Amino acid sequence: MRFVFYTHSLVSDWNHGNAHFLRGVMRELVSRGHDAVALEPADGWSRANLIAEAGQQAVANFAADFPNLQSVSYDAAFDHEALLASADIVIVHEWTDPELVRRIGMARRRSTGFILLFHDTHHRAVSEAATISSLALEDYDAVLAFGETLRERYLRNGWGRQVHIWHEAADVSLFHSHPELERDTDLVWIGNWGDGERSAEIADYLVEPVRRLGLSANVHGVRYPPTALAVLANAGIRFRGWIPNAQVPKAFARHRATVHIPRRPYVESLPGIPTIRMFEALACGIPLISAPWEDTEDLFRPGVDFLFASNGAAMEKMLRDVLHDTELARSLAAHGLETIKTRHTCAHRVDELLAILRPYQRRIRDQQPAMESVQ
Repeated sequence: MRFVFYTHSLVSDWNHGNAHFLRGVMRELVSRGHDAVALEPADGWSRANLIAEAGQQAVANFAADFPNLQSVSYDAAFDHEALLASADIVIVHEWTDPELVRRIGMARRRSTGFILLFHDTHHRAVSEAATISSLALEDYDAVLAFGETLRERYLRNGWGRQVHIWHEAADVSLFHSHPELERDTDLVWIGNWGDGERSAEIADYLVEPVRRLGLSANVHGVRYPPTALAVLANAGIRFRGWIPNAQVPKAFARHRATVHIPRRPYVESLPGIPTIRMFEALACGIPLISAPWEDTEDLFRPGVDFLFASNGAAMEKMLRDVLHDTELARSLAAHGLETIKTRHTCAHRVDELLAILRPYQRRIRDQQPAMESVQ
């Protein structure tokens, strides 16, 4: 089958976590013999910031790191209808321009030749509900939501015909351990500042525990204001800036532990949805301690796969325990990896996607003879 993904960017993961998951899904589809292409706006915000920070070489690096992935950039003159005519499955991410969301829906209305899905991996259904409500989704066959609470919100508001859960997951062809590398630093956190959505949490669950314990620590991310950089420096934390996602597994491999700090809108309004970094970290076999979030869908085994810290003091104690108890660290790493391999790889998500698609494929097969007789 030919899959077309409308995304904010496949090439850039600069403050764009959806690129991580999409790359893994596309790699898995291609490995199974499907054709997959991503479409992204030529002037996309993430890609523009990536080039501004890392130069055109970052785009070349993407092509080298993911040689079997295809991305096509589009501008205002792009003929979307011509491309859609050759598609079997079209998946449109919620960061797509609303007018283009409507235009793609209109193409689906005129054709039974492809299945059209809308994919939401963000908290805008809560934080910008009016924006999501205004999207023209009536011609979309279904919505893919990356958690049950988000699915419930779509259903409750009547957004879309049907809504399916499609969690993010780890691309284990990329995210795995590197035992050849020495773990020479205590702690790493890979995450962006977040526009105030978790600044207090970063202080409570990262900065203060590191400062009090005197740990060696690195932070990778973007959009840190000067005040935040000063806070990190005062705690002895080295700020390393943006890191390409393809290099993250080796970054994890050089550290003894990591932390997970979700953004507040997810914790408060969309419980049950961790960041994709949690899946990726556990896939790399690094012990992980998480700030609070509610695992309402039993994605993991808290206390077995990772540790939950209820507050900053608990985080400090748990970091001390993990860094000084070799058996505890080994057990967390092994069990976390086990859960990823058993339940949360991009191969699992492709299986789920294909299962979701089957009823729609049958409907299209039933519709086409009738359409042909009319023509």
